[in-house]
Amino acid sequence: MSSTLLESQLPQSQSPPGTAGAPTGGPSGTPPQDLAEAFRAAMSALAAPVTLVTCYDDLGRPRGLTASAVSSLSLTPPLFLVCLDRNSRTHDTLTGAEDFAVHLLGPGEEHLVKRFMRPAEHRFDGVPLAADSHRAPVIRDASLTLHCVRHDVLEGGDHTILVGRVTAVRGEPTHSGGLLWHRRGFAHARRP
Repeated sequence: MSSTLLESQLPQSQSPPGTAGAPTGGPSGTPPQDLAEAFRAAMSALAAPVTLVTCYDDLGRPRGLTASAVSSLSLTPPLFLVCLDRNSRTHDTLTGAEDFAVHLLGPGEEHLVKRFMRPAEHRFDGVPLAADSHRAPVIRDASLTLHCVRHDVLEGGDHTILVGRVTAVRGEPTHSGGLLWHRRGFAHARRP
């Protein structure tokens, strides 16, 4: 992490030598623009898994989005977290859904991500769902899916952290996953 980020997190009384009185943030505690840009660039260097997160809305329509800020959280109980941008049109539907699915994508499944770049109401157009999609929409062509029940919803800056308790795994983990987002593009990480 750059020293710029660390310096901006220190209270004024703990500023590094030679930086006393330097600006530590923008209005309302937001980072200065150059720090936000530096952080965004640094995060693009961090390879992250590509997932699709899906649920049904109150009218029973499938909804979903792409997410790369995801992680396992606990083995006992099995918990998985997804960070959702509060400005996403699908945010409120996902955080309010009792059940959701996380599709862990692999090389060759980029076409599914491209479908989710459409407007929210058209993301599932032409996307076949699996027969077991009764609690949350499961994309038939995704090779690995976690079925989750909402466990907790937490605040995380400009994101919401949706924590799900995994109730089932669909697919073959040894031959799935490995689609990454790295340096603002797709990358593959798969072992033979």
